[in-house]
Amino acid sequence: EEESQEMSANLKYLSLSILVFQTTSLVLTMRYSRTLKEEGPRYLSSTAVVIAELLKILACILLVYKDSKCNLRTLNRVLHDEILNKPMETLKLAIPSGIYTLQNNLLYVALSNLDAATYQVTYQLKILTTALFSVSMLSKKLGVYQWLSLLILMTGVAFVQVNINRHCTQRPEHAGSQFVGLMAVLIACFSSGFAGVYFEKILKETKQSVWIRNIQLGFFGSIFGLMGVYIYDGEQVSKNGFFQGYNKLTWIVVVLQALGGLVIAAVIKYADNILKGFATSLSIILSTLISYFWLQDFVPTSVFFFGAVLVIAATFLYGYDPKPAGNPVKA
Repeated sequence: EEESQEMSANLKYLSLSILVFQTTSLVLTMRYSRTLKEEGPRYLSSTAVVIAELLKILACILLVYKDSKCNLRTLNRVLHDEILNKPMETLKLAIPSGIYTLQNNLLYVALSNLDAATYQVTYQLKILTTALFSVSMLSKKLGVYQWLSLLILMTGVAFVQVNINRHCTQRPEHAGSQFVGLMAVLIACFSSGFAGVYFEKILKETKQSVWIRNIQLGFFGSIFGLMGVYIYDGEQVSKNGFFQGYNKLTWIVVVLQALGGLVIAAVIKYADNILKGFATSLSIILSTLISYFWLQDFVPTSVFFFGAVLVIAATFLYGYDPKPAGNPVKA
């Protein structure tokens, strides 16, 4: 038993370190790839979202194959029974999937216009939206600590925004794009909160595995994503091709985005909220340092630091559960 406890503790920390790595590197590589000056056309973020969805489906099919004891016939039967023979169950996932696709596109918009550190801190508002949707859609009860943490979170993000506005008045050429970036993050926070809670509701109502659910999400995600490519970038795709402007860095961004959902699924399985908060905080600190020293697109001020510290504290406090029996809301 000690061995299995040690194993689950190791899995917990392993999944968390992967989460820190994935979150930080995705934000930084995405930001770098959107601001890099290059010859020729830049890659289309709408196509990157589609490729990430297809990679996610592939990874999940491999995981279901592994669960099917690597038997192709079993895999075929599972996919047939769980996806094709339950069309209504599968259709339920069209809603969160459409929202996730919108959100993935918005993150590219946000990181084309905001530095990684500001983006990371502001994006934590999704804890607030997730909590509010959990209360309204799942009738969850939040404790005093959680309400307090949401208040601290909002204050922290407000300080970070004050920092942006000061920055804009000093450098007016950034003002327009900063606003676009901020709006993209805020809409992404709302869509993330709603889709996350809706997905949690579906997972609780049915007994399907997370991997099957992710295949269904990915299926709709790629359809919605392709519609987005056609509507927004149709002309450019017919002119320069689907993979225009792709390079090694683009593929790294796409793979990291595909991994995101799967890493979070593993973290929810093996780690608790407090450790998840710890991972988020580490990721914010790392993004800030790398943004400042390596990308050099961010100058931290005392106001930003104060806001970031409040956001990090709120993340921890939200996951804090004074009663060991209680079950905190998943953020």
